[in-house]
Amino acid sequence: MDIHEYQAKEILSKYNVPVLPGSVALKPSEAVNAFDQLGTEKCVVKAQVHSGARGKAGGIKVCSSNEEVEDAAEKLLGSKLVTIQTGSQGKLIEKLYIESGCDIEREIYLAFVMDRAKQRISIVASAEGGMTIEELAVEKPDAIKKVEIDPVVGLTGFQARDLVFALDIPSECIKDGVKMLMGLYKAMVSLDANMIEINPLVITADKKLYALDAKMSFDDNALFRHEDIKVLNDNSQKDPREVAAQEHDLSYVGLEGNIGCMINGAGLAMATMDMIMHCGGKPANFLDIGGGASPERVAKAFELVLQDKEVKAMLVNIYAGINRCDWIAEGIVKAVSSMSLSVPLIVRLSGTNVEKGTKIITDSGLPIILADTLKDAAEKAVEAISS
Repeated sequence: MDIHEYQAKEILSKYNVPVLPGSVALKPSEAVNAFDQLGTEKCVVKAQVHSGARGKAGGIKVCSSNEEVEDAAEKLLGSKLVTIQTGSQGKLIEKLYIESGCDIEREIYLAFVMDRAKQRISIVASAEGGMTIEELAVEKPDAIKKVEIDPVVGLTGFQARDLVFALDIPSECIKDGVKMLMGLYKAMVSLDANMIEINPLVITADKKLYALDAKMSFDDNALFRHEDIKVLNDNSQKDPREVAAQEHDLSYVGLEGNIGCMINGAGLAMATMDMIMHCGGKPANFLDIGGGASPERVAKAFELVLQDKEVKAMLVNIYAGINRCDWIAEGIVKAVSSMSLSVPLIVRLSGTNVEKGTKIITDSGLPIILADTLKDAAEKAVEAISS
Protein backbone atom coordinates (compact mmCIF):
# COMPACT_ATOMS: atom_id res chain seq x y z
CA MET A 1 0.00 0.00 0.00
CA ASP A 2 1.26 3.46 -0.93
CA ILE A 3 0.56 6.69 0.93
CA HIS A 4 0.83 10.39 0.12
CA GLU A 5 3.88 12.55 0.71
CA TYR A 6 2.28 14.54 3.53
CA GLN A 7 1.30 11.31 5.30
CA ALA A 8 4.80 9.88 4.93
CA LYS A 9 6.35 13.06 6.34
CA GLU A 10 4.01 13.06 9.31
CA ILE A 11 5.05 9.49 10.10
CA LEU A 12 8.77 9.95 9.48
CA SER A 13 8.98 13.12 11.55
CA LYS A 14 8.42 10.83 14.56
CA TYR A 15 11.54 8.87 13.59
CA ASN A 16 14.08 11.71 13.62
CA VAL A 17 13.59 12.60 9.95
CA PRO A 18 13.70 16.42 9.61
CA VAL A 19 10.88 17.88 7.51
CA LEU A 20 9.82 21.43 6.68
CA PRO A 21 6.55 22.91 8.01
CA GLY A 22 3.53 22.31 5.79
CA SER A 23 -0.19 21.57 5.69
CA VAL A 24 -2.79 20.02 3.41
CA ALA A 25 -5.21 22.06 1.30
CA LEU A 26 -8.35 20.80 -0.44
CA LYS A 27 -9.36 24.17 -1.92
CA PRO A 28 -7.49 27.18 -3.35
CA SER A 29 -8.60 29.31 -0.37
CA GLU A 30 -7.14 26.73 2.02
CA ALA A 31 -3.88 26.80 0.07
CA VAL A 32 -3.66 30.59 0.46
CA ASN A 33 -4.41 30.34 4.19
CA ALA A 34 -1.74 27.66 4.56
CA PHE A 35 0.83 29.95 2.92
CA ASP A 36 -0.14 32.80 5.23
CA GLN A 37 0.24 30.57 8.28
CA LEU A 38 3.71 29.48 7.19
CA GLY A 39 4.84 33.10 7.25
CA THR A 40 7.65 32.44 4.77
CA GLU A 41 8.67 34.39 1.67
CA LYS A 42 8.17 31.34 -0.54
CA CYS A 43 6.24 28.12 -0.41
CA VAL A 44 5.95 25.05 -2.57
CA VAL A 45 2.53 23.88 -3.79
CA LYS A 46 2.69 20.11 -4.25
CA ALA A 47 0.15 17.87 -5.94
CA GLN A 48 -0.58 14.87 -3.73
CA VAL A 49 -0.76 11.80 -5.94
CA HIS A 50 0.76 8.34 -5.62
CA SER A 51 3.55 8.89 -8.13
CA GLY A 52 7.10 10.07 -8.40
CA ALA A 53 8.41 12.52 -11.01
CA ARG A 54 5.72 15.05 -10.06
CA GLY A 55 8.06 18.00 -10.55
CA LYS A 56 8.87 17.08 -14.13
CA ALA A 57 5.14 16.69 -14.84
CA GLY A 58 4.26 20.15 -13.51
CA GLY A 59 2.80 18.97 -10.22
CA ILE A 60 5.09 21.07 -8.01
CA LYS A 61 5.02 24.87 -8.10
CA VAL A 62 7.23 27.34 -6.21
CA CYS A 63 5.17 30.40 -5.23
CA SER A 64 6.03 33.70 -3.55
CA SER A 65 2.63 35.42 -3.25
CA ASN A 66 -0.97 34.64 -2.39
CA GLU A 67 -1.94 35.22 -6.02
CA GLU A 68 0.60 32.68 -7.24
CA VAL A 69 -0.51 30.13 -4.66
CA GLU A 70 -4.17 30.57 -5.57
CA ASP A 71 -3.43 30.32 -9.29
CA ALA A 72 -1.35 27.17 -8.84
CA ALA A 73 -4.00 25.58 -6.63
CA GLU A 74 -6.80 26.36 -9.09
CA LYS A 75 -4.85 24.79 -11.95
CA LEU A 76 -3.82 21.66 -10.06
CA LEU A 77 -6.89 20.74 -8.01
CA GLY A 78 -9.33 18.60 -9.98
CA SER A 79 -6.87 17.98 -12.80
CA LYS A 80 -5.06 14.76 -13.62
CA LEU A 81 -1.30 14.62 -13.29
CA VAL A 82 0.39 12.48 -15.93
CA THR A 83 3.90 11.32 -15.03
CA ILE A 84 6.22 8.64 -16.34
CA GLN A 85 4.89 6.43 -13.53
CA THR A 86 1.12 6.96 -13.86
CA GLY A 87 0.62 5.95 -17.48
CA SER A 88 -1.36 8.01 -19.96
CA GLN A 89 -4.48 8.02 -17.76
CA GLY A 90 -2.75 10.06 -15.04
CA LYS A 91 -3.97 10.43 -11.45
CA LEU A 92 -6.55 12.82 -10.06
CA ILE A 93 -5.29 15.63 -7.83
CA GLU A 94 -7.67 16.10 -4.89
CA LYS A 95 -5.19 17.37 -2.29
CA LEU A 96 -2.28 19.77 -2.21
CA TYR A 97 0.56 20.02 0.28
CA ILE A 98 1.65 23.58 0.97
CA GLU A 99 5.19 23.46 2.30
CA SER A 100 7.69 26.06 3.40
CA GLY A 101 10.39 26.91 0.88
CA CYS A 102 14.10 26.61 1.67
CA ASP A 103 17.46 27.65 0.23
CA ILE A 104 18.82 24.41 -1.25
CA GLU A 105 22.58 24.02 -1.46
CA ARG A 106 22.75 20.37 -2.48
CA GLU A 107 20.48 17.40 -3.15
CA ILE A 108 21.02 13.79 -2.05
CA TYR A 109 19.16 10.63 -2.97
CA LEU A 110 18.30 8.22 -0.16
CA ALA A 111 16.14 5.12 -0.06
CA PHE A 112 15.59 2.11 2.17
CA VAL A 113 14.35 -0.82 0.10
CA MET A 114 13.47 -4.45 0.67
CA ASP A 115 16.05 -6.47 -1.27
CA ARG A 116 14.18 -9.72 -1.81
CA ALA A 117 17.09 -11.40 -3.57
CA LYS A 118 19.31 -10.85 -0.51
CA GLN A 119 16.40 -11.22 1.94
CA ARG A 120 17.30 -8.06 3.81
CA ILE A 121 16.84 -4.31 3.86
CA SER A 122 19.33 -2.30 1.82
CA ILE A 123 20.09 1.41 1.70
CA VAL A 124 20.55 2.95 -1.73
CA ALA A 125 22.01 6.46 -1.75
CA SER A 126 23.90 8.96 -3.86
CA ALA A 127 25.59 12.27 -3.12
CA GLU A 128 24.47 13.35 -6.61
CA GLY A 129 20.77 12.97 -5.92
CA GLY A 130 17.64 14.67 -7.03
CA MET A 131 15.15 14.06 -9.78
CA THR A 132 17.68 12.60 -12.23
CA ILE A 133 18.61 9.59 -10.08
CA GLU A 134 17.44 7.13 -12.76
CA GLU A 135 19.72 8.72 -15.34
CA LEU A 136 22.58 8.82 -12.84
CA ALA A 137 22.26 5.08 -12.19
CA VAL A 138 22.82 4.46 -15.91
CA GLU A 139 25.46 7.07 -16.65
CA LYS A 140 27.46 6.96 -13.39
CA PRO A 141 26.70 3.72 -11.55
CA ASP A 142 29.72 4.22 -9.28
CA ALA A 143 27.96 7.27 -7.81
CA ILE A 144 25.33 4.98 -6.28
CA LYS A 145 26.15 3.73 -2.78
CA LYS A 146 24.55 0.56 -1.40
CA VAL A 147 24.55 -0.68 2.18
CA GLU A 148 23.18 -4.11 3.03
CA ILE A 149 21.80 -4.47 6.56
CA ASP A 150 22.15 -7.75 8.45
CA PRO A 151 18.61 -8.51 9.71
CA VAL A 152 20.01 -10.11 12.88
CA VAL A 153 22.17 -7.13 13.86
CA GLY A 154 20.21 -4.30 12.26
CA LEU A 155 21.67 -1.02 11.04
CA THR A 156 24.77 -0.27 13.09
CA GLY A 157 26.01 3.16 14.09
CA PHE A 158 29.20 2.44 12.15
CA GLN A 159 27.28 1.77 8.95
CA ALA A 160 25.24 4.95 9.40
CA ARG A 161 28.32 7.12 10.03
CA ASP A 162 30.18 5.51 7.13
CA LEU A 163 27.33 6.33 4.74
CA VAL A 164 27.03 9.90 6.03
CA PHE A 165 30.73 10.45 5.26
CA ALA A 166 30.38 8.71 1.86
CA LEU A 167 27.59 11.15 0.96
CA ASP A 168 29.89 14.08 1.83
CA ILE A 169 27.42 15.51 4.33
CA PRO A 170 28.83 18.63 6.06
CA SER A 171 30.21 18.22 9.57
CA GLU A 172 27.40 20.40 10.96
CA CYS A 173 24.86 17.79 9.78
CA ILE A 174 26.66 14.54 10.62
CA LYS A 175 24.95 13.94 13.95
CA ASP A 176 21.50 14.64 12.52
CA GLY A 177 22.30 12.53 9.48
CA VAL A 178 23.18 9.49 11.60
CA LYS A 179 20.07 9.92 13.76
CA MET A 180 17.96 10.18 10.61
CA LEU A 181 19.38 6.97 9.09
CA MET A 182 18.84 5.05 12.33
CA GLY A 183 15.30 6.42 12.51
CA LEU A 184 14.52 5.45 8.93
CA TYR A 185 15.67 1.90 9.56
CA LYS A 186 13.52 1.72 12.70
CA ALA A 187 10.51 2.98 10.72
CA MET A 188 11.16 0.47 7.95
CA VAL A 189 11.18 -2.47 10.35
CA SER A 190 8.57 -1.46 12.92
CA LEU A 191 6.01 -0.35 10.33
CA ASP A 192 6.54 -3.28 7.92
CA ALA A 193 7.44 -0.92 5.09
CA ASN A 194 8.59 -2.20 1.71
CA MET A 195 10.24 1.06 0.74
CA ILE A 196 11.05 4.51 2.08
CA GLU A 197 12.43 6.98 -0.45
CA ILE A 198 13.70 10.48 0.29
CA ASN A 199 14.27 12.21 -3.02
CA PRO A 200 15.67 14.66 -2.50
CA LEU A 201 17.22 14.87 0.91
CA VAL A 202 18.59 18.40 0.85
CA ILE A 203 21.35 20.31 2.57
CA THR A 204 20.36 23.94 2.96
CA ALA A 205 22.57 27.01 2.84
CA ASP A 206 22.48 27.19 6.64
CA LYS A 207 23.75 23.57 6.83
CA LYS A 208 20.57 21.78 7.80
CA LEU A 209 19.13 18.50 6.51
CA TYR A 210 15.53 18.20 5.30
CA ALA A 211 13.55 15.46 3.60
CA LEU A 212 12.09 17.54 0.78
CA ASP A 213 10.03 14.64 -0.54
CA ALA A 214 9.06 11.31 1.00
CA LYS A 215 7.51 8.14 -0.37
CA MET A 216 6.49 5.13 1.67
CA SER A 217 5.11 1.77 0.62
CA PHE A 218 3.88 -0.90 3.02
CA ASP A 219 3.49 -4.67 2.95
CA ASP A 220 -0.23 -5.31 2.36
CA ASN A 221 0.04 -8.64 4.17
CA ALA A 222 1.18 -6.89 7.36
CA LEU A 223 -1.45 -4.15 7.48
CA PHE A 224 -3.52 -6.11 10.00
CA ARG A 225 -0.79 -5.14 12.49
CA HIS A 226 -1.01 -1.44 11.64
CA GLU A 227 -4.56 -0.12 11.68
CA ASP A 228 -3.17 3.42 11.95
CA ILE A 229 -1.39 2.91 8.63
CA LYS A 230 -4.28 1.06 7.00
CA VAL A 231 -6.63 4.04 7.42
CA LEU A 232 -4.25 6.18 5.32
CA ASN A 233 -5.22 4.24 2.20
CA ASP A 234 -6.55 6.44 -0.63
CA ASN A 235 -8.60 4.43 -3.13
CA SER A 236 -8.94 7.46 -5.42
CA GLN A 237 -5.30 6.89 -6.39
CA LYS A 238 -5.93 3.32 -7.50
CA ASP A 239 -7.43 1.75 -10.58
CA PRO A 240 -11.19 1.47 -9.75
CA ARG A 241 -11.12 -2.08 -11.10
CA GLU A 242 -8.40 -3.03 -8.65
CA VAL A 243 -10.36 -1.49 -5.77
CA ALA A 244 -13.46 -3.48 -6.74
CA ALA A 245 -11.37 -6.64 -7.01
CA GLN A 246 -9.92 -6.15 -3.52
CA GLU A 247 -13.42 -5.89 -2.08
CA HIS A 248 -14.08 -9.41 -3.37
CA ASP A 249 -10.62 -10.84 -2.55
CA LEU A 250 -9.66 -11.09 -6.21
CA SER A 251 -6.12 -10.49 -7.44
CA TYR A 252 -6.45 -7.99 -10.28
CA VAL A 253 -4.00 -5.73 -12.09
CA GLY A 254 -5.17 -3.55 -14.96
CA LEU A 255 -3.03 -3.51 -18.11
CA GLU A 256 -3.29 -1.67 -21.43
CA GLY A 257 -4.27 -4.48 -23.82
CA ASN A 258 -7.67 -5.51 -25.21
CA ILE A 259 -8.00 -9.21 -24.34
CA GLY A 260 -9.60 -9.62 -20.93
CA CYS A 261 -8.33 -12.54 -18.85
CA MET A 262 -9.86 -14.62 -16.06
CA ILE A 263 -7.60 -17.38 -14.80
CA ASN A 264 -7.08 -19.43 -11.64
CA GLY A 265 -3.53 -19.38 -10.33
CA ALA A 266 -0.88 -16.68 -10.70
CA GLY A 267 1.52 -18.95 -12.58
CA LEU A 268 -1.12 -20.00 -15.10
CA ALA A 269 -2.19 -16.36 -15.43
CA MET A 270 1.37 -15.31 -16.34
CA ALA A 271 1.67 -18.21 -18.80
CA THR A 272 -1.66 -17.26 -20.38
CA MET A 273 -0.61 -13.63 -20.82
CA ASP A 274 2.68 -14.78 -22.34
CA MET A 275 0.79 -17.00 -24.80
CA ILE A 276 -1.54 -14.14 -25.75
CA MET A 277 1.50 -11.96 -26.50
CA HIS A 278 3.14 -14.84 -28.40
CA CYS A 279 0.05 -15.12 -30.59
CA GLY A 280 0.06 -11.41 -31.39
CA GLY A 281 -2.40 -10.08 -28.82
CA LYS A 282 -2.19 -7.94 -25.69
CA PRO A 283 -3.76 -8.84 -22.32
CA ALA A 284 -6.01 -6.21 -20.74
CA ASN A 285 -5.50 -7.44 -17.20
CA PHE A 286 -4.10 -9.95 -14.77
CA LEU A 287 -6.91 -11.65 -12.85
CA ASP A 288 -6.41 -14.65 -10.58
CA ILE A 289 -9.74 -15.89 -9.16
CA GLY A 290 -7.97 -18.22 -6.73
CA GLY A 291 -8.22 -21.89 -5.95
CA GLY A 292 -11.69 -22.13 -4.38
CA ALA A 293 -13.86 -19.95 -6.58
CA SER A 294 -17.63 -20.28 -6.22
CA PRO A 295 -20.02 -19.56 -9.12
CA GLU A 296 -20.82 -16.19 -7.48
CA ARG A 297 -17.12 -15.31 -7.26
CA VAL A 298 -16.62 -16.23 -10.92
CA ALA A 299 -19.60 -14.12 -11.96
CA LYS A 300 -18.19 -11.12 -10.08
CA ALA A 301 -14.78 -11.57 -11.69
CA PHE A 302 -16.48 -11.76 -15.05
CA GLU A 303 -18.28 -8.47 -14.51
CA LEU A 304 -15.05 -6.86 -13.36
CA VAL A 305 -13.18 -7.72 -16.55
CA LEU A 306 -15.98 -6.61 -18.84
CA GLN A 307 -16.27 -3.23 -17.13
CA ASP A 308 -13.10 -2.30 -19.01
CA LYS A 309 -14.29 -0.60 -22.21
CA GLU A 310 -11.00 -1.46 -23.92
CA VAL A 311 -11.70 -5.19 -23.72
CA LYS A 312 -12.59 -6.52 -27.20
CA ALA A 313 -12.47 -10.24 -26.35
CA MET A 314 -12.32 -12.29 -23.16
CA LEU A 315 -10.35 -15.42 -22.46
CA VAL A 316 -11.12 -17.72 -19.53
CA ASN A 317 -8.43 -20.31 -18.79
CA ILE A 318 -9.11 -22.69 -15.90
CA TYR A 319 -7.07 -25.62 -14.67
CA ALA A 320 -9.23 -27.09 -11.93
CA GLY A 321 -7.65 -28.78 -8.97
CA ILE A 322 -9.20 -27.44 -5.78
CA ASN A 323 -11.53 -25.59 -8.12
CA ARG A 324 -14.09 -27.49 -10.16
CA CYS A 325 -14.82 -26.86 -13.82
CA ASP A 326 -18.58 -27.18 -13.23
CA TRP A 327 -18.42 -24.36 -10.64
CA ILE A 328 -16.53 -22.19 -13.09
CA ALA A 329 -18.95 -23.04 -15.89
CA GLU A 330 -21.96 -22.20 -13.69
CA GLY A 331 -20.39 -18.83 -12.87
CA ILE A 332 -19.69 -18.10 -16.53
CA VAL A 333 -23.23 -19.00 -17.59
CA LYS A 334 -24.68 -16.93 -14.74
CA ALA A 335 -22.57 -13.93 -15.66
CA VAL A 336 -23.20 -14.09 -19.41
CA SER A 337 -26.93 -14.66 -18.91
CA SER A 338 -27.24 -11.59 -16.71
CA MET A 339 -25.51 -9.17 -19.06
CA SER A 340 -25.45 -8.19 -22.69
CA LEU A 341 -22.21 -9.82 -23.87
CA SER A 342 -20.81 -7.66 -26.65
CA VAL A 343 -17.39 -9.26 -27.05
CA PRO A 344 -16.29 -12.76 -28.08
CA LEU A 345 -15.80 -15.12 -25.13
CA ILE A 346 -13.25 -17.92 -25.34
CA VAL A 347 -13.21 -20.57 -22.60
CA ARG A 348 -10.66 -23.30 -21.99
CA LEU A 349 -11.38 -25.74 -19.16
CA SER A 350 -9.14 -28.52 -17.88
CA GLY A 351 -8.99 -30.65 -14.74
CA THR A 352 -11.60 -31.62 -12.15
CA ASN A 353 -15.10 -32.17 -13.60
CA VAL A 354 -14.07 -30.83 -17.01
CA GLU A 355 -16.74 -32.92 -18.77
CA LYS A 356 -19.48 -31.51 -16.52
CA GLY A 357 -18.21 -27.99 -17.01
CA THR A 358 -18.05 -28.32 -20.78
CA LYS A 359 -21.58 -29.76 -20.86
CA ILE A 360 -22.95 -26.87 -18.78
CA ILE A 361 -21.51 -24.36 -21.24
CA THR A 362 -22.60 -26.30 -24.32
CA ASP A 363 -26.14 -26.85 -23.02
CA SER A 364 -26.51 -23.17 -22.13
CA GLY A 365 -26.81 -22.21 -25.79
CA LEU A 366 -24.78 -19.09 -25.12
CA PRO A 367 -22.30 -17.77 -27.75
CA ILE A 368 -19.21 -19.13 -25.99
CA ILE A 369 -16.20 -20.37 -27.96
CA LEU A 370 -14.61 -23.46 -26.40
CA ALA A 371 -10.89 -24.17 -26.78
CA ASP A 372 -8.92 -27.36 -26.17
CA THR A 373 -5.49 -26.00 -25.27
CA LEU A 374 -3.95 -22.78 -24.00
CA LYS A 375 -2.46 -21.99 -27.40
CA ASP A 376 -5.78 -22.75 -29.09
CA ALA A 377 -7.55 -20.38 -26.70
CA ALA A 378 -5.02 -17.56 -27.21
CA GLU A 379 -5.15 -17.94 -31.00
CA LYS A 380 -8.96 -17.87 -30.99
CA ALA A 381 -8.98 -14.74 -28.81
CA VAL A 382 -6.56 -12.91 -31.11
CA GLU A 383 -8.47 -14.10 -34.18
CA ALA A 384 -11.78 -12.95 -32.69
CA ILE A 385 -10.44 -9.42 -32.33
CA SER A 386 -8.93 -9.38 -35.81
CA SER A 387 -12.06 -10.63 -37.58
